[in-house]
Amino acid sequence: METNILVVDDEKEIADLVEVYLKNEGYTIYKFNTGQSALKCIHSTKLDLAILDVMLPDMDGFSICQKIRENHYYPVIMLTAKVEHIDKITGLTIGADDYITKPFNPLEMVARVKAQLRRYNRYNSPESSEQRAVDTVSEFDFSGLIINRDTHKCMLFGKTLTLTPIEFSILWYLCENRGRVVSSEALFEAVLGDKYLDNNNTVMAHIGRLREKMNEPPRKPKFIKTVWGVGYQIEQDEFEKV
Repeated sequence: METNILVVDDEKEIADLVEVYLKNEGYTIYKFNTGQSALKCIHSTKLDLAILDVMLPDMDGFSICQKIRENHYYPVIMLTAKVEHIDKITGLTIGADDYITKPFNPLEMVARVKAQLRRYNRYNSPESSEQRAVDTVSEFDFSGLIINRDTHKCMLFGKTLTLTPIEFSILWYLCENRGRVVSSEALFEAVLGDKYLDNNNTVMAHIGRLREKMNEPPRKPKFIKTVWGVGYQIEQDEFEKV
């Protein structure tokens, strides 16, 4: 099946480089150098992944990511020359799934794209849903939170939570490991499929975004609790398995 990837970068050399390497993998590329032209493609084309440069002549990549997240859940990778941690955290908290800093190794970029597509397809294919229904619990229901792996839906007190694939995966993994403290390293490697590096704030950013969507008080969260110096936990005794 055809895989469509959006590439938005105003540096022609970089956009062309990304296009060449991804086309070599058999992907169909939609390449643009402005945000407005990319938005038209987003509204008219079925996409499977987006690679967005942060700095564009007419609008920033963060704004494009926010527009994507209004209606779509496919992976978004931010591509930028900036190295400040605040930029990375900003991208992750508005719904981006990964962040690549220029200059980058094209082979690493391809590997990250493949990892994001594998994760996205795993949680959205009918075949994987059927297999999960046989092999695992399909739903957790506790204290007003319902998360269903087959339908990929999550509700809190009757209201649907709009979660990105990674946010859903993090919440599901914590539910699967309820009662245990899951380290940031274990959570990162299980959900994102990459090797965890010291001082990586990716998990923290996604947890923060999850808590925000769940209206969790920062100091005393009810659902996702921080065990300082160790990791995160959802407590065992509140759960009912379906």
